[in-house]
Amino acid sequence: MVITLLTDFGLEDYFVGAMKGVILSINPKATIVDITHEVPPQDVLTAAFILEASWPYFPKGSIHVAVVDPGVGSRRRIIAVKTPHATFLAPDNGLLTPILKSEEVREIFSITNPHYWLPEVSPTFHGRDIFAPVAAHLSLGVPLEEMGVAIEDPILLDWPCPFKLPDGTIVGHILHIDRFGNLITNLKAQDLKEGVVIRVADCKIHGLKKTFADVGEGEPVAYIGSTGRLEIAIRQGNAARTFNLRRGDKVYVEGQGNG
Repeated sequence: MVITLLTDFGLEDYFVGAMKGVILSINPKATIVDITHEVPPQDVLTAAFILEASWPYFPKGSIHVAVVDPGVGSRRRIIAVKTPHATFLAPDNGLLTPILKSEEVREIFSITNPHYWLPEVSPTFHGRDIFAPVAAHLSLGVPLEEMGVAIEDPILLDWPCPFKLPDGTIVGHILHIDRFGNLITNLKAQDLKEGVVIRVADCKIHGLKKTFADVGEGEPVAYIGSTGRLEIAIRQGNAARTFNLRRGDKVYVEGQGNG
């Protein structure tokens, strides 16, 4: 059984290793895959984006553990969401918003049964003491019904959605900025027509290209990236710094008409 880990713990401390040790102590045959441990500290929205971008490429039945948890030790819930393809385990802080909004959700449980936790639970390290053992027990076939209680009110992030202006211009938002400074938006390929003009900051980009090499070095380029979304980049440069843009800033797509 595959168990993935996505955290903001970094790799300098013992946190990730301890989680893996707990999982393997309960299920020595588990296959553990690191998605990333370099989410910026407490950045739930980035964690949500990375989880959405990565989970579909894992085997059916995988268990995805995402621990970016500013509320650790508080009254916030830990939830498990089961879909036809996977089980997701995360704090109830909106991290699973893309899953809850786009996937067929079969069950949502609040994890409340300490029988499946470590005997001693640190109020500051639920990743090791609750998330890791629960994931390991799930991988051994323990049903969610034994882990806690069903809920219907998970917390959702204010996930930005594109909207259209009266002249047909579509307004999107920057969802994520990757390590290269590329701007990943919430506009998907099906939202765009041929011959569009993308406006970002004071720059207009005419049409979509297939890849970075379709423009000269230092030039801006718009393309459909690997997540199926509109992205904006500077070839061999950093679009976020060049345009002085941050997550949440707007991107305009003109030439769409009113249809």
